[in-house]
Amino acid sequence: MMIVLSEASSYLEPTPSSRELQAATEAAKLTGCRVYYIPQGFEGLESPSDAFAHIPVQEGETPGVWNGYIPTPEHYDAVYRLALEKRIRLLNTPEEHLRAQEFDRAYERLAGLTPKSIIVTDPDQCDDAIKTLGLPVFVKGAVQSRKARGWKACVAETADEVRLLTSQYLSLEGRTRGRVVLRKLVSIRHVNKTAQGFPIGREYRVFLYRSEILGYGYYWEGDDPLSALSVEENKAVLALAVQAARRLDTPYVAIDIGQLEDGQWIVIESGDAQFSSVSRIPLLPLWHQISQVE
Repeated sequence: MMIVLSEASSYLEPTPSSRELQAATEAAKLTGCRVYYIPQGFEGLESPSDAFAHIPVQEGETPGVWNGYIPTPEHYDAVYRLALEKRIRLLNTPEEHLRAQEFDRAYERLAGLTPKSIIVTDPDQCDDAIKTLGLPVFVKGAVQSRKARGWKACVAETADEVRLLTSQYLSLEGRTRGRVVLRKLVSIRHVNKTAQGFPIGREYRVFLYRSEILGYGYYWEGDDPLSALSVEENKAVLALAVQAARRLDTPYVAIDIGQLEDGQWIVIESGDAQFSSVSRIPLLPLWHQISQVE
């Protein structure tokens, strides 16, 4: 039986993320998973092991999923080891987690399936990257982008803007971990834009375990005339997601697939599915599949 370590709590500030976390936890319960709550971080605890004091040692090694917010590498490693002491093995090892979650690690394996990208750690490195990528460029952190803030928070059209956005990202340790990704800007097929002006691209999120599809759905919330897939498009999206998952060699992974204006499908990015939003993937069928993982 799958065990879920959940950070869902009534003490969390009500946000879209916390509500999704709570909904996922309830879906896990409804599909037969055993759920144990763990605090977000170890703050206020005398010892990290206190976070697991209420969790019994399992009779045999049992698969586990962490349902929470993106942790630091150190925190993931600590929780992974504490879970093992209870004979709970998270689906991704610390190394596998980082390979899916940090873009620069994933890019080594996804090159050719995703737009050309260059990693910088200092604004002074931007000019050389621009010579290769051209302008404009898409700018994001190694862990997360800021597309919720709109187009100008992610896209630089001049060298000065590239350096400025890079400096801003480097000040956001949680999103970058000291590495900024400069990406060749591509035209994703879209009709609508967010209220902040970011194109609502034709993108799909696919959850996989060992390259087997667990669930998938449109990336963006709300109605979009581009959300429906034809039979052939559906096959193309899932085939590319499986190809990317095999390259990553991370067991439990989320892959985002997008369509260019010319009709080509590309990999947008990957993530450790334990910390990925489900977007519009039907929640109960997804968790039914997760609950069957051994």
